[in-house]
Amino acid sequence: MVPKREADLYAPLKAYLIQQGYDVKAEIGDCDIMARRGDEPPVVVEMKLTFSLQLVMQGVARQGMFDHVYLAVPVSKGWKLRYRDIITLCRRLSLGLLAVGPKGVEAHLDPASYAPKIKTKAAAKLLREFDRRVGDPNEGGITGVKKMTAYRQDAIRCARHLRAGPCKAAHVAKATGVTRAGNLMRHDHYGWFERVSLGIYTLTPKGSAALHDYAGQAVEADL
Repeated sequence: MVPKREADLYAPLKAYLIQQGYDVKAEIGDCDIMARRGDEPPVVVEMKLTFSLQLVMQGVARQGMFDHVYLAVPVSKGWKLRYRDIITLCRRLSLGLLAVGPKGVEAHLDPASYAPKIKTKAAAKLLREFDRRVGDPNEGGITGVKKMTAYRQDAIRCARHLRAGPCKAAHVAKATGVTRAGNLMRHDHYGWFERVSLGIYTLTPKGSAALHDYAGQAVEADL
C-alpha cells in the first residue's frame, strides 16, 4: 500500500523504533517523532511523502537541538534513480535516512559526523582544463551543444595549421604551441586527422568541415 498521508508513515516508524527499544511519541513541539531509550540521546525523525528540500531543511533545523536526526520517506517508483544522490546528501549533512516500504522500515543511513574526502585527481584535472582553455568560449547553463574544451581548442589549432597541406607532427607542435600535437593527431579523437606517412599528418574531410564550423572561434593562447 502506497502511503497517501504523512500520518500513514507514523505507525510503521513507531513500530520500528519500539523494536529497537525506544519509547516513541509524536508531535513533540515541531518534531514529527521523538524517541528515547534510557539515558541515551534522543532520536528525532522528520517525515515526508517525498524526499524534498523542505524535508532536508526540517532535518537541518532539528540538528540545532539534537545530534541524532533521521529523515523518513516511503519507497517510491523513483527511489532507485535518486537513491545514490539522496544518500550522498544525507551523509554530507550528517542526517540519517529511514525508508518505509511494503516490508516495513529499513535504515539506510545513520547520523554520523562527515568529513568529505577531497578528490585531488579530479580537482587537478579540472584545474588543468581551466588553465589550458583559451578565453571563455562556452555559455554557462546551455545544454545540448558541444562544449569547447582545451583539447578541442588544441585540435582546432592543429587543424588550422594543416590547411596548407600535410606536415610533420613535430612541426605542427612547434608552430602552434600544442605540445601534445603528435599524440592528439595520432589518437584522432574527432576524426579530423589522417597519417599519410610516419609522423606526417593531413586533414580529413571531416577536419576541413570542422574548420568551417569553428571559423569564428578564438583558440590561440595570445587571444
